[in-house]
Amino acid sequence: MNRFRMIVALALIYMVFAILLNSVGTVILQSIYTFGVGKPQASLLELFKDLPIAITSFLVASFLPLLGYRRAMMIALGIVTVACSLMPLFPGFHTTELLFTCIGISFALVKVAVYSSIGLLTSDKAEHGRLTNTIEGLFMVGVLVAGWLFSAFVDRRAPGNHAWLNVYWLLAVVCVLVIVLITGSRMDESAARSDEGTSVRGSLLEMLHLFVRPLVYVFLASAFLYVLIEQSFGTWLPTFNNEVLKLPNAMSIQLASILAATTAIGRIAAGQVLRRVPWYTLLNLCVLGMGVLVLVVLPLARGVAARPGVGWFSAPVAAYLIPLIGLLMAPIYPVINSVVLSSLPKPSHAAMTGLIVIFSALGGTLGSRITAIVFSRFNGIDAFYFSLVPMVLLLVTLFFFKRETNRHGMAASTPAIRLAAK
Repeated sequence: MNRFRMIVALALIYMVFAILLNSVGTVILQSIYTFGVGKPQASLLELFKDLPIAITSFLVASFLPLLGYRRAMMIALGIVTVACSLMPLFPGFHTTELLFTCIGISFALVKVAVYSSIGLLTSDKAEHGRLTNTIEGLFMVGVLVAGWLFSAFVDRRAPGNHAWLNVYWLLAVVCVLVIVLITGSRMDESAARSDEGTSVRGSLLEMLHLFVRPLVYVFLASAFLYVLIEQSFGTWLPTFNNEVLKLPNAMSIQLASILAATTAIGRIAAGQVLRRVPWYTLLNLCVLGMGVLVLVVLPLARGVAARPGVGWFSAPVAAYLIPLIGLLMAPIYPVINSVVLSSLPKPSHAAMTGLIVIFSALGGTLGSRITAIVFSRFNGIDAFYFSLVPMVLLLVTLFFFKRETNRHGMAASTPAIRLAAK
């Protein structure tokens, strides 16, 4: 019963941070209207989110077991509770920058704690794969909720109204409730501690030791490129819907949430597909499919004219087709994460997760920044076309990643992933 309660707590924490992290696209759009900032400046919110994630992960990931995973989660939620409360009290772009800085710091603590806790709550690779995919799937449910939650607070008659900031009162209350749930849960964390992790110096050395392995840095390159692609679409899709497809603000946010829905569906479906298709084959097909979808759909977005009273049944067809890329993106991240983590001893999970978080954050920041610059100087269609470059590079890194897993005798971890949706 206590194990189940802890798993529920992990899922809820991940969903809360899914809402907060993936609200950045919505907040960028609303900041442009509410605070009068330009696109390049608004895109810095991604930097304010991701840079603290990378720095915090590097500094604390390996020795987080000393602090305790449960304690780290409660501290992270406490920081975010305060930051959310400041948004409606002191509305402004600088407060928004502070909010995403706090979200970044907190998510670094949470992701390392959650991923490392999965290893403590599971007994074998198959179980690890199932729980990883379940929690990542629920993360995407949180992303889906984010779009509809924020759009519900947007004033449709005056998009620049400060009323949308009231959503942060609700988020602050949810964070407090999750803290209460964690306080009543227990987890044995003794297996996560090792002699090397008893000092800051030893913890950093452990992370650096992992980094020099060919398998690890090829994996990190793959994760970096994947997140670069994901954030390019996830962050800028609301603005794309609004400026390129000429849809109202609230509707732009709601339609962008389809991307989260397709990603959640894709991760659930991938577990079944992986029972019959090798993971490397599936991921290559997914990347190629993403490229084809971009080439086919983006031409449909050209020349869209603004229409009064546009609704769900009269929106451009591109608004519904572009989010389908989520179905193809979905399996990549949890699959490569599970392959690496389930192959390492449990005391190394915090260090490895720290590296994952660092490179994911850097990929997210770079992807959003590149998209913002191209979006501002050219247009949203060209910005999304640019995603074809990291897609090609991802095919290359996946080839080397598969070669390294074979070399290290890790092909046996594939069954664990195939059972992910059982």
